[in-house]
Amino acid sequence: MAKLTSFLGLLVFGFLCFICLPVEAALKKYQFDVKLSNVSRLCNAKQMVTVNGGFPGPTIYAREGDRVQINVTNYVQYNLSIHWHGLKQYRNGWADGPAYITQCPIQTGNSYVYDFNVTGQRGTLWWHAHILWLRATVYGAIVIMPQQGTPFPFPQPDREEVLVLGEWWNADVEAVEKQGNALGIPPNMSDAHTINGKPGPLFPCSEKHTFAMEVEKGKTYLLRIVNAALNDELFFALANHTFTVVEIDAVYTKPFTTDAILIAPGQTTNVLVRANQVPGRYFMAARAFMDAPISVDNKTATAIFQYKGIPETVLPKLPTLPAQNDSDFALSYNSKLKSLNTPKYPANVPLNVDRHLLFTVGLGINPCPTCLNGTRLTASLNNISFIMPQTALLQSHYFNIKGVYTPDFPDKPPTPFNFTGAPLTANLRTNVGTRISKIAFNSTVEIVIQDTNLLSVESHPFHLHGYNFFVVGTGVGNFDPKKDPAEYNLIDPIERNTVGVPTGGWTAIRFRADNPGVWFFHCHLELHTGWGLKTAFLVEDGPGSDHNVLPPPKDLPTC
Repeated sequence: MAKLTSFLGLLVFGFLCFICLPVEAALKKYQFDVKLSNVSRLCNAKQMVTVNGGFPGPTIYAREGDRVQINVTNYVQYNLSIHWHGLKQYRNGWADGPAYITQCPIQTGNSYVYDFNVTGQRGTLWWHAHILWLRATVYGAIVIMPQQGTPFPFPQPDREEVLVLGEWWNADVEAVEKQGNALGIPPNMSDAHTINGKPGPLFPCSEKHTFAMEVEKGKTYLLRIVNAALNDELFFALANHTFTVVEIDAVYTKPFTTDAILIAPGQTTNVLVRANQVPGRYFMAARAFMDAPISVDNKTATAIFQYKGIPETVLPKLPTLPAQNDSDFALSYNSKLKSLNTPKYPANVPLNVDRHLLFTVGLGINPCPTCLNGTRLTASLNNISFIMPQTALLQSHYFNIKGVYTPDFPDKPPTPFNFTGAPLTANLRTNVGTRISKIAFNSTVEIVIQDTNLLSVESHPFHLHGYNFFVVGTGVGNFDPKKDPAEYNLIDPIERNTVGVPTGGWTAIRFRADNPGVWFFHCHLELHTGWGLKTAFLVEDGPGSDHNVLPPPKDLPTC
């Protein structure tokens, strides 16, 4: 009996030792073949650029702590690169992906291995092409699961589903962009929105191009929602059901319930939905949000939330989406987004700021003798329209190549004015150039992004590569540096990588510059990015080799 007791004790001890051992990080490998594929939508067939023949492309699955290697082989006529949107890439800008910022693009017939670790992040992110308008069709989701044995900080769902919202053009997207650039005017807007690459049955020839997910009464589903659209912020809702928002941009949130979500290009949102209605077929729907006098694709994409056992002959019910220009919903929804701020998931908001920046967002008109009206639409930050270099900024910084950029981007607009007052139609001495901002390692930075009424006010989603940031304040009208900071949320502000600046308003963000390298900062409306609404931050190396940019990989593309 004593021997049996001793054996059982050893067995239990061994089991406890086993479960206490740290789980080794896995190596996840993917092959991305970028090639032309034949795709049909809206009664039209065309060849377009895809990854592994899919639209959207494959979902990347990993766990927090894993190492990921993705070999991208370019079989198309365009040079391209891929950005892993929201992954921090600590010291490893070589894997970030924006063409001519951290790397030269992958040339036709060549390959490049993106090699990175997933550290301190879990949730939903996404990947997309980062050159020209190729991300219209080259995109997909990234799902990062928590480490083994770590539960979600919300009720465990019975199942998950990835929903990637996008756009569809009947014409070749690159031809659409080139035509707009040649004429100096906005390119033609998309012909449809899509959910997982499918527009849904409200469009012609689209009954078979409708995404459907089957659900069971009483079960709870986690929807991982990505907005991969080029130019449209989107409302998203599900008929007769409510959402509980639990995560945005791979950061857990204080849960709250809503009938619809607002999601800007570049953003991700995870929601829980319980199948608690009368069994039937219900539409999930996505439609554009635009509260400025600017044309957008206002057509509604749909997918089906179908209860098990309900025949497909039952007509789905449409949800009631907010009105296209519902600014009040947009402001109210964003105000509900808060960080969890728990001991396990703290909100480490910088309370003291070393560097205060004010960036004004402006549209403008520059001379263009060959364009339709003799002018070309431009966009600028602090009256500077960014010119893409021909050598990647990170490479020129790392190898000390001169003449590629100047580190003198201004901390504030050179010409102050009533930013959101009466519409202004003249440029304020808009300059062009490759000017970036140099930031000291580990310094704390606050950026107030201020919309302006140059030509028109408009909402702008801004994305910062290499970092998350805290959204400490937002408002309508002009930012007041004497009054507005007193209203900042420095307790549990939402942490994210892409934030919407309200139409005719401002947003204040803070971050600690602890990731050395060159990091892109730009509007995630592809139209505005192409017009020059972008810059970059050069974050200097820190003390010691473990705070320096890593050496580049041997297969780094050359320009």
